[in-house]
Amino acid sequence: MTEIKELEVKTHHEESIVDNMPEILPILPLRDVVIFPYMIYPVLVGREQSIKAANYALDNTKYIFLSTQRKPNIEDPKKDDIYKEGTIAKIVQILKLPNGLMKILVDGLLQGEITEFTDRKEFFEGKIKIIVPQVENDHEMNAMIRQMTQLFKDYVKISRNIPNEAIAAYDNIDEPDRKLFYVAANINQSIEVKQSILEKIEIKEQFLEVIKILNSEIDILKIEKEIDNKVQENIAKTQRKFIIQEQIKILQDELGEDDDANSEFSKIRDQIKKAKMTKDAEEKAIEELNKLKKTPSMSPESTVIRNYLDWLLDVPWNKRTRDNLKISHVQKILDQDHFGLEKPKERIIEHIAVLNLVKQMRGQILCFVGPPGVGKTSLGKSIARALGRNFVRISLGGVRDEAEIRGHRRTYIGSMPGKIIQSMKKAGTMNPVILMDEIDKMSMDFRGDPSSAMLEVLDPEQNNSFNDHYLEVDYDLSQVMFITTANVRYNIPAPLQDRMEIIELPGYLEYDKIEIAKRHIITKQLKNHGLGNKNIKITDNAIKKIISEYTREAGVRNLERELASVCRKLAKDIVVKESSNGHSPDKSRYIVDEKKVEEYLKTPRFRMHKHNLDSQIGSVTGLAWTSVGGEILTIDVTIMNGSEKLILTGQLGDVMKESAQAALSCIRSKAKQFGLDPDFFKGKEIHIHLPEGAIPKDGPSAGITMAMAILSAVSGNPAENSVAMTGEITLRGNILPIGGLNEKLLAAKRNGILLVLIPKENEIDLNEITAPVKEGLKIIPVDKFEDAIPFVFKRPFVKNTISKKDKIIKKRRK
Repeated sequence: MTEIKELEVKTHHEESIVDNMPEILPILPLRDVVIFPYMIYPVLVGREQSIKAANYALDNTKYIFLSTQRKPNIEDPKKDDIYKEGTIAKIVQILKLPNGLMKILVDGLLQGEITEFTDRKEFFEGKIKIIVPQVENDHEMNAMIRQMTQLFKDYVKISRNIPNEAIAAYDNIDEPDRKLFYVAANINQSIEVKQSILEKIEIKEQFLEVIKILNSEIDILKIEKEIDNKVQENIAKTQRKFIIQEQIKILQDELGEDDDANSEFSKIRDQIKKAKMTKDAEEKAIEELNKLKKTPSMSPESTVIRNYLDWLLDVPWNKRTRDNLKISHVQKILDQDHFGLEKPKERIIEHIAVLNLVKQMRGQILCFVGPPGVGKTSLGKSIARALGRNFVRISLGGVRDEAEIRGHRRTYIGSMPGKIIQSMKKAGTMNPVILMDEIDKMSMDFRGDPSSAMLEVLDPEQNNSFNDHYLEVDYDLSQVMFITTANVRYNIPAPLQDRMEIIELPGYLEYDKIEIAKRHIITKQLKNHGLGNKNIKITDNAIKKIISEYTREAGVRNLERELASVCRKLAKDIVVKESSNGHSPDKSRYIVDEKKVEEYLKTPRFRMHKHNLDSQIGSVTGLAWTSVGGEILTIDVTIMNGSEKLILTGQLGDVMKESAQAALSCIRSKAKQFGLDPDFFKGKEIHIHLPEGAIPKDGPSAGITMAMAILSAVSGNPAENSVAMTGEITLRGNILPIGGLNEKLLAAKRNGILLVLIPKENEIDLNEITAPVKEGLKIIPVDKFEDAIPFVFKRPFVKNTISKKDKIIKKRRK
């Protein structure tokens, strides 16, 4: 049960408060309220010390001192956490609630100040100094009262939180101090601002503080009201516009009229007709336009529809560029832009020749595969320039979301078409050249497989009706010439490879790089660095030094970077010389030779390790393919006493490890044939090492090389290191075909190798390799392991034959 105690309280006029007021009073800290004198206010008490203070006051004098906390969030306030200034009040009524809380109705009597705290532990208690207002009935006081009265009335009229009845209640108060504290209690302000009124002792200072607060509050409320009026006005205008538009639409529907004649909708309708879309696309566009007319302009759906129509209108539907089909012109452009690359150039010329006869041909999808920097991307640009078509490049590196190819559905916020439709909009024609760069770098995750979406794009039988998720209508891509590029072929999914004509772009020879530098790179870099009008010559030996000692690549990207560095150093030398000559133009001839290259580029980054061509036991020369071209690969084998174990080092991949196992098994199975002890592996450990152990190596093409090295180590027969070889070996000794033959022959030629052994099945690939690569190399195709032995070992192997007598002696010993 809730307990209510009614207390008999006499009015202020019936007793002398000051005379009967005890000097020491219990103190009740208030969280978030400031109570002024002459105000009756309910206080909710829940803290233990506050309940004890209220009960103590109730049991004794009924008087209690009300002081506000400096910070409301402090649960257990200390003496320094409460203000010293407050209000002396009398408890009028106490209501004990079921949840342990206590609701106290207090009557504020006088302003007071804590002068000293007592030592009581249960609750706060202190000596209270009573502050009695000294009201002087003079002109200054009257003026302050009038000003405060007018400001308070203005404040009540503007404020939403104070009822108008507050003005009538205020007018019924006669005493100046009561008027003051009534206004202070009704101001909607923070604890700090209200507490500043109690901190003033003189009543005139309190009046001035209240007037200042009222002026500030009225200014803020006026600004809030202006903002609110502007917002309401804008909302009213928007609503009025919407209502009028709806009324106009209803009237037009009733009259059977259309507002297309003088609106933006008529322009969109005209654009749709002029775009010459397909029948399905035009019907879709008209349907969306009619939907847009019925959708309120402020609706989010209106923006979505408008963006969709803009995309439909921006994509080319019937605009084409005229192809330049003169073979001589195309050949001239391709030769101007690129040195070498005869095979891709020949394929483009064939395509132009067919176009001269049939005017339109499908299946124009080429894939250039080659190391970085060999000119795949720039060749695509040259093809577009030669044909007179617009060129767009799409980077597919790192694309892992199918929506990037097919687009997002319009249900998603911020949806847009995929890269294909975006490229068509950028091209502005239906027959551009679109280069899809790094197609081997696409990946897949939970969002889909973009390579599967590419199947439709790159299929000549399907891409005439490519369907983007955003457009939702079929789009014809059959007139687009798609060119894709990749660094490695095996990273391209097999179904994609099946849809493209793959053209290999091999790495450049040293001669090719020198010619490319002289014809293209040097001229470009001299112009870029402001040296085009200077008399500068970079010698062939200087270019050769940069190629061999400062770059190691199949392409020319790093070569261009190093030549740019040379041009920068040269530009600095010329500017310093001209400034020392009084800024007169320098007409001297500058020759950049090998010494200048080393001066500008400092220490060579790559030292040319001359391959050791001497015969060695257990050391054989192989050939390897890398992403930057071909390299020679020396394989060393040594035999030690041990526990019949094969040790493989040099950071080998799984395929290469298996190839080493196959090579060892092949030699063991043919031991008698080579005059070896069939038990040569018993009690021995064979260690195969491939130098440059920090570089990962894999692949089966070193099988024949490892077999030769094992044979040399076991037999003690030195192998010719001037002979290089490549090929996969089987357990029966058959040599299987390999890839990257062009790059491997280049590596052999670069390292002074004269004789190269290749698999018999790769003999047909020699027709695709240019004459400069094969020049000076003796290339021998071999079908079996035994066929290669005479070229690797000068000393022939003798079959291990045992006489009849020896067989009988051996049998008796057993």
